[in-house]
Amino acid sequence: MSGLHARGRVPAHARTPHARTPHAGTPAVPEASAVPAAPATNPAFAKAPVPDTTPVTGPGADTGTDTDTGGSTRPKAPKADLATEITASLVVFLVALPLCIGVAVASGVPAELGIISGVIGGLVVGAARGSTLQVSGPAAGLAALVAETVLEYGVAMLGVIVLGSGILQIVLGVVRLGRFFQAISLAVVQGMLAGIGLPLMFSQLYPMSDSSAPGTPIENMAGVPGLLADTLANPQALIAAGLGVITVALSFLWKKMPGPVKKIPAALVAVGIGIAVASLPGVNVKTLQVGNLLASVDVPGTEQLAGLADPGIITAILTFTVIASAESLFTAAAVDRMHSGPRTRYNPELIAQGAGNTVAGILGALPITAVVARSSANVQAGAKTRLSRTLHGLWLLAFALLLPQVLALIPISVLAGVLVHSGWKLFAPEEFPKMWRQDRGEFAVMTITTLVIVATALLEGVLIGLAAGIVLAALRMSQTVIKQHLEEDTAKVVMAGNATFLRLPQLIEALEAAGESGKPRIRLDLTGVTHLDHACRNQVEEFVTQQRGLGLRVELLMPGPAKPTRQPTAMDTTAVDEPLSSPTYESGRPLPRRRTGPPTTGPATGPTPGPTAEWFYLDTRPMAEEYPTHPEEYATPPEEYASR
Repeated sequence: MSGLHARGRVPAHARTPHARTPHAGTPAVPEASAVPAAPATNPAFAKAPVPDTTPVTGPGADTGTDTDTGGSTRPKAPKADLATEITASLVVFLVALPLCIGVAVASGVPAELGIISGVIGGLVVGAARGSTLQVSGPAAGLAALVAETVLEYGVAMLGVIVLGSGILQIVLGVVRLGRFFQAISLAVVQGMLAGIGLPLMFSQLYPMSDSSAPGTPIENMAGVPGLLADTLANPQALIAAGLGVITVALSFLWKKMPGPVKKIPAALVAVGIGIAVASLPGVNVKTLQVGNLLASVDVPGTEQLAGLADPGIITAILTFTVIASAESLFTAAAVDRMHSGPRTRYNPELIAQGAGNTVAGILGALPITAVVARSSANVQAGAKTRLSRTLHGLWLLAFALLLPQVLALIPISVLAGVLVHSGWKLFAPEEFPKMWRQDRGEFAVMTITTLVIVATALLEGVLIGLAAGIVLAALRMSQTVIKQHLEEDTAKVVMAGNATFLRLPQLIEALEAAGESGKPRIRLDLTGVTHLDHACRNQVEEFVTQQRGLGLRVELLMPGPAKPTRQPTAMDTTAVDEPLSSPTYESGRPLPRRRTGPPTTGPATGPTPGPTAEWFYLDTRPMAEEYPTHPEEYATPPEEYASR
């Protein structure tokens, strides 16, 4: 089409079915008849083996229909091996016990509340449907938030906040918003975890030395040099710090132990060493003080429930709900990658987490989320059903009721060491250079989220991180290329890409330059624009109206096919062009249009398009040589055209 460059498309129903002659060097497209049939004996069309969907009975059996994914059939849960499930539950119990106590201590509440939450995570959430192998309980990720909440509102109000969060989680699961929590930028999630882990590490350095943390994360970081000096000057504090350091080292190195030894939880080994050292003569380190488990239950009363009128309490409930739900469902996705059994049903799992938090709130205990450490231990121990995670809650309850005196032997510095390791895993410093290499924009979002959480609080950091992620996505989706060119009597503006309000300054600058060029004719070519939002469209239309009011001839080529203004006739089967300078165009009516149809020369090779065939704009003036002839080439950066 020398001298012509048409833009548009012809619908499938208007295309001629004749075979096309391939260009040189291009393989011919086979006819439909050349495509091989799909006989039953052809191996290429053989069906994949159908998975066994025989119903499973017994403890921990799961159903096979996933209503979250359109009713698709999931693999059935395997039959439970009772011995394996019991063994796995004991392993999870040994991992969960020090974590429950350590999280409670780090949260500034009695250790008994951590154990109660662990029991609820096993007996309530563990028995519910949703996930098969994921284990729930008090999580280190919420320790800083709980400590801040308890400091501001007191332990008595914690139950109300957790109760409200649990009810809200159930509502979100019932209205099927479980998967909504997955629609969060990975950079924000990693930044959130890092922002939780970093303050957790620094706050636990103080109990590792039998000291008290100053307060905010910034104060805790600034006080580390003084803490180190005080520890070196106090022999007992030095012993406690040594136990904490040994615990951290074991947590990192224990998985490298040979044979079945490494299957023993590192936290349990550290607790055993701590108890042994604490019992030596002359050693006087702080140990855990555990009271009566049942006496620790604090059901919220009328006075506490009246606190729901406080906007701060409502904000805390929303914060707990979002963070706990997101952490649980992200953990579910991670645990699903660890095994090949039934996948997590996100809405039922969110309801299960809500039920657990509702019970925990009624008992005045800590909030519950899914925990990666316990879940991975459950998978590695060979668990296949929900039985193991349910039994682990039973072991926690029995141990706390029957052997509370054993808990009083555990040094606090050991539990702090366990949490320092958990904080390091949450911080995951290796993720920052990895994100830098993969996507520097996402690295910025991740870093901003982490720094704001450390400097302010968890909710503020997450909200600012989400806002940064949205801004980054908007900028990337609004990639617009605007080129200007002056000819003899015409000022051309060609735009391609996604034109959104974020590019209004660039668009206005180009339009103003065209208006000030002094040319009697302005051509605005927007046919390469894939998306034109209201703001940009309104700006273009206002400019066209203004310039036409000044007596200039403005040609506007808008994206998308034009609609015919009259009933097509037989004459439309040929390509008929109307000069752009016609009165029809100058009066502001749509551009001339060209009907797609068979060529005017040579025999017709297909049927004549019907009245529903699409029309498109036609520009009869050739473009300058430095402009591409294909709209998709407009995405090329301007600096590349400048070098051509």
